Amino acid sequence: MKKVIISVLGNDRPGIIAAVSRLLYENDSNIENVSQTSLQSEFAGIFIATVPAAMALPTLEGKMTDILSPMGLQVHVKPMEPRHEAVNGLLGESFVITTRGPDQKGLVARVTEIIANHEVNITNCQAVFKGGDDPNSNIMIYEVDIPPRADQQALFLDLREKGAELNLQVSIQHRDIFMTLNRI
Repeated sequence: MKKVIISVLGNDRPGIIAAVSRLLYENDSNIENVSQTSLQSEFAGIFIATVPAAMALPTLEGKMTDILSPMGLQVHVKPMEPRHEAVNGLLGESFVITTRGPDQKGLVARVTEIIANHEVNITNCQAVFKGGDDPNSNIMIYEVDIPPRADQQALFLDLREKGAELNLQVSIQHRDIFMTLNRI
């Protein structure tokens, strides 16, 4: 068996996960991990699966395209490569950084630049625009892994300074505490 990464993008509709999982099952393959979301009616899914060693990836991608293309979906299949050394060195404590405040061009770029400058890996990112009568009601949630070698205090200080510059409230919590308090 070998591991592959399958990405699926397109208009959201019922049956996408069922179609992907059935095709993998019928081809003696197994889903190990899946993450999917729908943003403004667009589906995005990433599947990590084990497939028979003899299965050619273009063959698998072709089979998936045959099933998913009529549903308006695009598919890409690639081999799962060993974890890159740079990422292995980034494992550490998990934190959740949230920002609240007005939306503005460059907001994500300016906050994530601080995170990247401290060599912290973002493992999940989510934006929530509350809208309505309050244009300042935007929330960004960054789940990050802070490596042991990182200076957490310097990171937190830089994030708070950038937050003040951008008129954002910045909250930083250990992931375990965030999950307990927010029951996610």
